Amino acid sequence: MTTHAQWVAFYTIVIKEILRFSRIWKQTILPATITTTLYFLIFGQLIGSAIGEMDGIAYHNFIVPGLIMMSVISNAYGNTVASFFSSKFHGHIEELIVSPVPNYIILLGFMGGGIARGLAVGLAVTLVTFFFTDLSIHNGFITISIVVLTAALFSLFGILNGLFAKNFDDISIVPNFVLMPLSYLG
Repeated sequence: MTTHAQWVAFYTIVIKEILRFSRIWKQTILPATITTTLYFLIFGQLIGSAIGEMDGIAYHNFIVPGLIMMSVISNAYGNTVASFFSSKFHGHIEELIVSPVPNYIILLGFMGGGIARGLAVGLAVTLVTFFFTDLSIHNGFITISIVVLTAALFSLFGILNGLFAKNFDDISIVPNFVLMPLSYLG
């Protein structure tokens, strides 16, 4: 398979994934944004007003990066695990596997879709937080790099879980026993 054909295959898988979550944005992007906004209002405004400032930093400014990363992580993971498992469940993944597309291109395509959804939700949450706080980014390159790499890592975790899941109940193990406790401990 030529390099150009590999790029076309990668681009096609990524666009398919982006269109999949974009078509149902009311189920993928909007709820995550509203949930994080509620977290911010409850923990940032109500509890934050009781805590006050610490070393000159307001509590709501302190929790905003964590809330953004929580939404990026959960959506990057959720996109790939749902997409990969449903492709496996419905038999679509066999079409990709028997095609001449290398396995790493398939993996990178699904991962690219997870990264795109994580970044889309992260951007939406960031835009909402600008209404409530004076969030400032000190180093844009490092911030974007960390967000993209984190989304890539959790997209890969989603693919792994989707690969080994036998039924729909198995894909909820990681969010319930890993991601949710991390959000409370982090």
